[in-house]
Amino acid sequence: MFQSRAEYDRGVNVFSPEGRIFQVEYAIEAIKLGSTAIGVQTKEGVCLAVECRITSSLMIPSSIEKIVEVDEHIGCAMSGLIADSRILIDHARVEAQNHWFTFNEKMSVESVTQSVSNLALSFGETDRNSMSRPFGVAILMAGVDESGESVLLHMDPSGTYLKYGAKAIGAGSEGAQATLEEQYHKSMTLDEGIKLCLTVLKQVMEEKMSSTNIEVGVCRKNQEDAGKFHLMKKEPIDELIKTL
Repeated sequence: MFQSRAEYDRGVNVFSPEGRIFQVEYAIEAIKLGSTAIGVQTKEGVCLAVECRITSSLMIPSSIEKIVEVDEHIGCAMSGLIADSRILIDHARVEAQNHWFTFNEKMSVESVTQSVSNLALSFGETDRNSMSRPFGVAILMAGVDESGESVLLHMDPSGTYLKYGAKAIGAGSEGAQATLEEQYHKSMTLDEGIKLCLTVLKQVMEEKMSSTNIEVGVCRKNQEDAGKFHLMKKEPIDELIKTL
């Protein structure tokens, strides 16, 4: 007789008779409780937009970080347990700098994501540095490689990563992804991509959108600052919101 589901979902290294690892599935469900994050890749670059939930009037909005820089040409947005994401992001930063010191070249966006996915897969191991459970966070890794190619990758708690033209994660991801599939096209400019991110984010947000409760990160190529990731300041974001 097979054991009940409750007996299989306690172990992170045990498959159920149906071939499932329940702890990984539960971690993926935990991401659906997180803030909505959206990424759009275009021929001119890549952009990220994330909702910053302000749960108290006493909270200082600038202390909420949902988009961070991994390397000067790579940015990252996350949804889920932010404490878990810090471990993955610190690992990504160290890997990117080690690559630069060793080979004197920037690490590609996909290689950085692969190194993070390797860490995400190491849960349940006897090594003291490993997590005893899957990481409860999903990541959108965005950047421009030295070849000039703009890349957007999504990684989930199973360690699986895939390239996307546009991707939404977090609480409103299902509705946001449906809208992205309808409105995204490969020929759009980066400015159109940023506007699409904000339009979709506005549809799924419960609070009124403002520069205080969202973050926008951009990595643009074919300019003086080609391939450099940066967070947009409040004034440009406010101007964009007015046009929606």
